[in-house]
Amino acid sequence: MREPTSAAIIALAVAGCSSPEVESLRQSREDLLAGQVMAVAYSGFREGQHPDRGFGAVNPSAEEILEDLRILVAHDFNLIRMYDSGENTRQTLEIIRRRDLPIKVLLGIWLDAELSNHEGCPWLDEPIPDGKLAANALENAAEVERGIELAREFAGIVVAVNVGNEALVDWTDHRVPLERVIAYVRQVKGTIEQPVTVADSYVWWMREGAPLAAEVDFLGVHAYPIWEGKAIDEALDFTVDNIEAVREAVPAKPIAVLEAGWATVASEFRDRSSEANQARYYDELREWAGATHTTVFFFEAFDEPWKGDPDDPLGAEKHWGLFNVDRTPKQVMRRS
Repeated sequence: MREPTSAAIIALAVAGCSSPEVESLRQSREDLLAGQVMAVAYSGFREGQHPDRGFGAVNPSAEEILEDLRILVAHDFNLIRMYDSGENTRQTLEIIRRRDLPIKVLLGIWLDAELSNHEGCPWLDEPIPDGKLAANALENAAEVERGIELAREFAGIVVAVNVGNEALVDWTDHRVPLERVIAYVRQVKGTIEQPVTVADSYVWWMREGAPLAAEVDFLGVHAYPIWEGKAIDEALDFTVDNIEAVREAVPAKPIAVLEAGWATVASEFRDRSSEANQARYYDELREWAGATHTTVFFFEAFDEPWKGDPDDPLGAEKHWGLFNVDRTPKQVMRRS
């Protein structure tokens, strides 16, 4: 007998039926972050704007951030993920509070490289100098303190804190030793009330995640079927398989999908990237997330031209948004 597809499993769950596949991944409703099923990763950098790449940041204005947040609320996004605890994030939190917007935040603490992964990262051409790694460690310590401060100051908005983004997986350019990540997690957990997690690839959690899982309150998992050569017909099944693999390897903790998305334009993916495929993946992922009580942060809110290869305007990194960089909605958001 053929195994049921994820779409069939979802249909059973929505109908109120049960199956071993649904039951193995179904969580308690209390495991949803802020009670939300679909959330979104938010970074508001527009044309000509970017975070600090060593020469200072060019941040969005307060008016631009407010416009973004109002767009997200209008499309029923009441939970966003931010990636660091810098000035842009502080300003966003201040606007949410000042304007009394119905938005909660998964706050990020960005960790930069404390270990040179030049042998594992495809785009690191040479070792990171020891002096730079030492400076990064000092900045990481300061970033942790900023994150703690924001979590306390905006306790009514910040619902959880993520310590490090893809800092452990073997291909990253900002690798941090596991023992250091655990130390940062313990520091944050010891000083705030909100749940604490770490965001990384499903592969890392599945293979190496047990020691860190013992420290965090829930697992922050990333899954990108399009990056792994999957067609849209395979996308949801592949994503569910990823989550099942993490659950089997680390059975004791709730899971939130902190990144999953589908690029709409990509020289890397050719015709697999499209607005129609993004809309399909979003819809199927939303149904699965609702059936299993799993919060999913779709990546991402708006296209970001600063990312990726500056000589390739069609590169995938620039085109994950549910909205174009000019804030016009793509197909999936035009329906909502």
